[in-house]
Amino acid sequence: MTTAHAVSAEPPAAAQLSARLSGWVSAIALAQLAALLATSTRYGYHRDEMYFVVAGQHPAMGYPDQPPLVPLITVAMNHLATGSLLALRAPSALVAAATTVMAALIARECGGRARAQVIAAACTASSGFALAVGHFVTTSTFDLLSTTVVCWLVVRAVRRHSGPELLAAGVVTGVGFEAKPQVAFVAIVIVVALALVGPRWPLRSPWLFAGIGAALVLAAPYLIWQATHGWPQFTLAANIGGSAEGGRAGFVPFQLVMVSPVLVPVWLAGLVTSLRGADLRLRFIPVTYFLLAVVYLVGNGKAYYLASLYPVLLGIGAVPTAAWTLRRHPGLRTGLLAAGVVVSTAVSALVALPLPPARHLQGSVIMAINPDQGETVGWPRFVDTVNAAWQAIPAAERTHTVIFTGNYGESGAVDLLGHGLGLPRAYSGHNAFSEWGMPPQATQTLVLGYDGPTDTAPYFVDCHTVGKIDNGVGLDNDEQGLLVLLCRLAGSWTAMWPQLRHYN
Repeated sequence: MTTAHAVSAEPPAAAQLSARLSGWVSAIALAQLAALLATSTRYGYHRDEMYFVVAGQHPAMGYPDQPPLVPLITVAMNHLATGSLLALRAPSALVAAATTVMAALIARECGGRARAQVIAAACTASSGFALAVGHFVTTSTFDLLSTTVVCWLVVRAVRRHSGPELLAAGVVTGVGFEAKPQVAFVAIVIVVALALVGPRWPLRSPWLFAGIGAALVLAAPYLIWQATHGWPQFTLAANIGGSAEGGRAGFVPFQLVMVSPVLVPVWLAGLVTSLRGADLRLRFIPVTYFLLAVVYLVGNGKAYYLASLYPVLLGIGAVPTAAWTLRRHPGLRTGLLAAGVVVSTAVSALVALPLPPARHLQGSVIMAINPDQGETVGWPRFVDTVNAAWQAIPAAERTHTVIFTGNYGESGAVDLLGHGLGLPRAYSGHNAFSEWGMPPQATQTLVLGYDGPTDTAPYFVDCHTVGKIDNGVGLDNDEQGLLVLLCRLAGSWTAMWPQLRHYN
């Protein structure tokens, strides 16, 4: 499709922007919201969701691996409707639907009429990344919205030559930072891109400095927490870098499937239009995208870190795409685009949402593309197995026994799902659990999350198996097949705790 002159260089009034969004945009966002809510109770908790609830029960200005906002939202929803996945995941579904609306607003800001707005919304709502992060609670969901809003505000600022949007962008950056710090990095790169390719007037605007100040004030609680705890977030980032999506080799290919392979031309049109279109004020968007891609690629960052830029590119790319559908053979072109959205919706829903029976996940393409699906299967059976092992310990010995796990998902499951069964709290050296105290000195330890006695050495000795994790559907996820061990600690918890703490 031709993109060279698709985005108007005229000011908004001359470009005749619609007073409001097309009603079809709201319909698309509501349909997306309905689909996410309708599937929210299939399978079960994700390990991160249980971790968030437990973290929210330990309110703090920060945690080793995340700011406090998402745990606070999650524990609040769990308090409102204890044990309800529908309630727990409702904020994520709402945020995903709001991101769809924001993509349409970006199209509108770039001169897109109703057709372009609908294209932007439809492409965003049907994207694999939008459905995947909107289905369950994850910090990436909130980052997706905050980054999209920041980019929309900066686009408005440069196209309207308006300063207040820069202050608003700073406020959104600060709030978004308290959900996931990545939005601040994107904002910094946007400023660098403006310095490189312009327009440069925002760099001299007091509104920008006010925005930076607002962002720093709002981000201060988490920054202070990290600084006073030795910046564990950096340790964690180094430990998890490139551990998914094929590492550096898979970085670029993953970008081609993150939205949908059939919708790649739409976001590519957003890149090309911004670089070569009549309105060169938008060049900072593709420069931001490429700078981030280089940093993540060189720094061995995860491929999905670029996900938050795609609603912006889809919003910009929707304008030339709409123009393309109205050229020669408009019916055919519109039909081809509609078919692409339908295919994208079907494939993305299959990969991102819990649609097939859990027993069909093993060995499937779904697990290869989206292993998070597997991490929502089997947790009730996990806790039942732990509870059976716990109850098998003589009552007199249980008073001198603690539960220790290898990761936060296992501890979160014991604390959240095991509470009603009478299980005691779990201890772990993983991420935020390491901040909530070491276990009391005990005669023996029920150890979870290790492959066997050899794996527990040198921390635990005299181990014997008292259970084995089986999710019941033969799914090879992270916990399947792990042993439940009853062990004796090799030394004191005080001596062992520094070695058992880990961030990843």
